[in-house]
Amino acid sequence: MIERYSLSPIKDIWSLEAQYNRWLEIEIAVIQAFEELGQAPKGTAQKVQEKAKIDVDKILEMEKVVDHDVIAFIQSVTEGMGDEARYFHKGLTSSDVVDTALSLVLKRSGEIIKNELVKYIATLKNLAFKHKYTVMVGRTHGVHAEPTSFGLKILGFVAEAERNNERLEKAIDNISQGKISGAVGNYANIDPEIERIALEKLGLTPCKVSTQILPRDLHAEFFDVLALIGASIERIAIEIRHLQKTEVLEVEEPFKKGQRGSSAMPHKKNPILCERLTGMSRMLRSYLSAVYENISLWHERDISHSSVERVLIPDATMLAYYMLNKANYLVENLVVHEDRMKENIEKSYNLVYSQRILLKLVETGLSREQAYKIVQEDAMKAWNERRNFKDIVSQDERINNILQKEVIDELFNPEYYLKNIDTVFERFDR
Repeated sequence: MIERYSLSPIKDIWSLEAQYNRWLEIEIAVIQAFEELGQAPKGTAQKVQEKAKIDVDKILEMEKVVDHDVIAFIQSVTEGMGDEARYFHKGLTSSDVVDTALSLVLKRSGEIIKNELVKYIATLKNLAFKHKYTVMVGRTHGVHAEPTSFGLKILGFVAEAERNNERLEKAIDNISQGKISGAVGNYANIDPEIERIALEKLGLTPCKVSTQILPRDLHAEFFDVLALIGASIERIAIEIRHLQKTEVLEVEEPFKKGQRGSSAMPHKKNPILCERLTGMSRMLRSYLSAVYENISLWHERDISHSSVERVLIPDATMLAYYMLNKANYLVENLVVHEDRMKENIEKSYNLVYSQRILLKLVETGLSREQAYKIVQEDAMKAWNERRNFKDIVSQDERINNILQKEVIDELFNPEYYLKNIDTVFERFDR
């Protein structure tokens, strides 16, 4: 990931040094398992830990010669060791180390992302409850529909984020599998009990069956969830972008002191953060194609997935973390124009109350067809003549002969649309 979008702490665990340390972590856990089963002298793992040195530059230099990153790692790390080196990488294949370490870092990345997601949910929830009774117009097909609550709108994003949190928990659990089963996964040169003990020390569980590598559907599930998180952020970003249009201006993304929106037009305050998050979601989603392609490999393995994962996996996790971090900032500092929301309800000449008129006429005994025809005629007149729908309804004898003025006035009360808001909010913990 480019530095511009790389944030700590998640970027730090993807450094080469961190990767080599994870590989060493796996190797030491295996030696500890050897010791527990009496297959290595007591204290061997301790000696390995004391003498192993991670020298990134040296490993990279060795890799230029051997053209194999794990062999270069082993050569460099064991260089200063004595007899204990015999137990380093004993009975293992490269993927026992690389894939198990990959599960370890995905688990840790997932936990970092989850922590950020939990913060984002809390921020969304605060905004939703703050604007529980803030009336705004609801839109379908981009057109005014009926009044609703801005808090209810945000609550929809809360529910979506909570579902993603549940999905992420499950994906982290499923990705927390390792394999120390040898060259083709048949445990010919390594005891399954060694795998069990070593993985337990690492906080992982043995994959039920592996080849030389872990099955890639595990990874696909994990990145599916990241893509869903990205899509959820994109959805709220697009909502804000629409609501920030000059003609609407019901909300605005934060605009910092000293910030400038355009090199040419000093008046501009553009939703650049929302647009950035929209683009990032596209990128995160695009990774799924490669993730799914990586599932189908030749026989017990090939390495067509390897080059893809070296780029995709760190970038996708860092991107998901970045998006959550910035989405949290966006929502926490969102500027909400409640007065503008009230004004905009009237921009469509109060036509948003048409269904209430329709239903009230039906209640008085008119057929739905009769009532619909009357209300639609008045509504079209309001549109075409740019007149207040309430005035037209009040002057229509077909209606005012049935409904008293006080009744008509009450039918145009936006508070009516909030009468069941509490019921929905009660489904969420505060």
